[in-house]
Amino acid sequence: MPPIASPAIAATPAEALPPFDAVLFDCDGVLVDSEPITHRVLRAMLEASGWTLTMEECMRIFIGKAVRSEAARIEAHTGAPLTDAWMAEFYARRNAALAAELEAIDGALQAVEAAHRRMAGRIACASGADRYKVELQLAKAGLMAYFEGRVFSGHEMPRTKPAPDVYLAAAAALGVPPGRCLVVEDTVTGVTAGVAAGATVVGYSPAAWGHDPAEALRAAGACAVIGSMAALPDLLAAAPD
Repeated sequence: MPPIASPAIAATPAEALPPFDAVLFDCDGVLVDSEPITHRVLRAMLEASGWTLTMEECMRIFIGKAVRSEAARIEAHTGAPLTDAWMAEFYARRNAALAAELEAIDGALQAVEAAHRRMAGRIACASGADRYKVELQLAKAGLMAYFEGRVFSGHEMPRTKPAPDVYLAAAAALGVPPGRCLVVEDTVTGVTAGVAAGATVVGYSPAAWGHDPAEALRAAGACAVIGSMAALPDLLAAAPD
């Protein structure tokens, strides 16, 4: 199966972006390079349970989704229930690997700094992942200081992505209408959530497998797509006030 990848795509001209008062970042694949680590662990555990996947297949199925949201598919392929004990082992093994290996996405620190400065601190991290994972990753990548008290987990919402709940909660906590928020996402699932919240969405689609293609992000509603997080500061600076 071909890798999930796309060439670096230039952003839509900044003049096309509406004014915004807050920036809401996804975490996995946008701020931290966690997906290969997480899916390596997941693929190995699924194989031990009777479902053999390549890394590309595993990432295509699970990126942007909670593992539990695919419980029926997992159970159909393994012939066994997806138990709390199995999930606890997955979380433990995943967290240990992330703590040892995780790195920030290139340009993410500069992008977050620029957004924090431009928005006078009105930024948040809104992830579909569990809070422990999100906060572990932000701390490991040296980003937590920018998001302290403004981390939102889809696991704590009535619905996770592609539903808009986590973005609506982040916008409400910042006191900014969703329509005045800019969301940064790298998956169709996440873009769908941001659009459903009423936010403007910028897609991130680098020339590396593990991210949804730029064309798919645009089709889901992203009004701009960047191929590097290093491009985000210029996009923010040129957008209208």
